[in-house]
Amino acid sequence: MRIGLLDGAQRDRRPATLDELLARARLAEEVGLSSIWFSNIFGHDAMTVAALAARVTDRIEVGTAITPTYTRHAYAMAQQAASTAAAARGRFTLGVGPSHRVVVEEMWGLSYEHAYAHTREYLSVLVPLLTTGKVEHAGTHFTVRAHVTATEGLPVPVLLSGLGPKMLALAGTLAAGTITWLVGARTLREHIVPRIREAAAEAGRPAPRIVVELPLALTDDVAGARELARRMFKSYGVLPAYRAMLDREGAAGPAEVAIVGDHDAIGEQLLRLAEAGATDFNAAPIALGEHDARLDDCLRALVEIGARLVAPEPLSVERSS
Repeated sequence: MRIGLLDGAQRDRRPATLDELLARARLAEEVGLSSIWFSNIFGHDAMTVAALAARVTDRIEVGTAITPTYTRHAYAMAQQAASTAAAARGRFTLGVGPSHRVVVEEMWGLSYEHAYAHTREYLSVLVPLLTTGKVEHAGTHFTVRAHVTATEGLPVPVLLSGLGPKMLALAGTLAAGTITWLVGARTLREHIVPRIREAAAEAGRPAPRIVVELPLALTDDVAGARELARRMFKSYGVLPAYRAMLDREGAAGPAEVAIVGDHDAIGEQLLRLAEAGATDFNAAPIALGEHDARLDDCLRALVEIGARLVAPEPLSVERSS
């Protein structure tokens, strides 16, 4: 299981500056992490940051987790992703998703009706453009006959933030895998992994990439860290998509699925995720204060822990449609 960093400035509980994001990308590479992923919520545009981060690093994979679909036409998404991939020289992975009804309708003033059909057609346009640079698609939501000429970064793997059965089927059939947030080991093992693997197998595609993202605190104060996670992430616990996953897990809220404890405890929790089928784990580090591990020490510890995990089968990341 590969270990990465989800950088959404959660640790400091304040907006991150662009310079801070780039510094953390360099740190993630320096300590030996496999990847760094940028969230696209209310701060900097994730693809822009990924392109810049790729230019201040040499090895590490850069990705978005995730870029919402509704605010970008599928062609515009493909064009920006192709440019980002060119900047990254083949180290970029695009994570996309339809976001949530409350965001799309109440914040952006758009319609969230037919979100599944929108996402299916969106991928039908996006994935071919990021594979061959061309697409011809005539549908209900999109009719696109176009190409991109910035192809030096293609193909670009596309991951879908699928959680429900239909979205997971799309992730296995049309995308290279899924990215999850606030999904515990039980739900991963019993729901996420079987559904997406079955869809990929039926479509004749390689085993999908399954990227698991969770809050993480390297600390001796387990109770304090979980209370902090409860306060920081409580808004996620009422969003229907995440609430459904927490209910499957038997968790009262996000704090219960956070990865918390000392080196050994974190190692045990990550091993459970790997055994459940995760191909990647991205940590969203949080800290109570000066007594918790500094970010650089936390990331170095993650690399050490990851090296001790029993490796799953070799990862095959599909880079074609």
